This record gives sequence, structure tokens and C-alpha cells, in this order.
Amino acid sequence: MYARVVQWEGADAKALEDSAAQIRARAESEEGPPPGVPAKEFLLFHDTAAGKALAVTLFESEEDYRQGDETLNSMSPPGEGMGRRVSVEKLELVVRVEA
Repeated sequence: MYARVVQWEGADAKALEDSAAQIRARAESEEGPPPGVPAKEFLLFHDTAAGKALAVTLFESEEDYRQGDETLNSMSPPGEGMGRRVSVEKLELVVRVEA
């Protein structure tokens, strides 16, 4: 499994909250990930006080990662005020433990 890990800085706290609400609403409406993003799982972390966000998108294969990365690179996060994207990394998930 492969992870696309993206960090933003300089975000407005309200923008972070609004962005999370929009993503949550999309997921709850069963639309799933955006077209062109064959993700298996998505995690979003916020530090609203510091204006930071971290998004982790998990993909089953390198081909799924490549397609998802290409699609996500062409998109903007929902809403305004998300700050600037400071990094995008591709990592391989090698251990996953659920308690």
C-alpha cells in the first residue's frame, strides 16, 4: 500500500474547519473519493491554532497512487484560506497495527 502525504501551512482556522466539513459531507453522501482518485482510505489532521494540515491518502497499488497523485495535483483543496501546500511525499506503508 502507498501513502500520499501532503502538508499545508499558513491556513486560516475557519478554512481548515470548513474544508474538513466539505470533505466529510462528500464522504457521508457516499460519493467517495473524487473521480480519478482510486483511494482506499483518507485521513486528515489539523492543528488549527498553528494553521497546519496533514492529509494522508492510501492507495492499494503504485498505479492507483500514480493516477490519484496526478488527479489530486490538478485540484485545489475545498474552500479558500487553506494556506500553501509545502510538501507532497510518496511513502510505502510497511506496517499497520489496529488496536
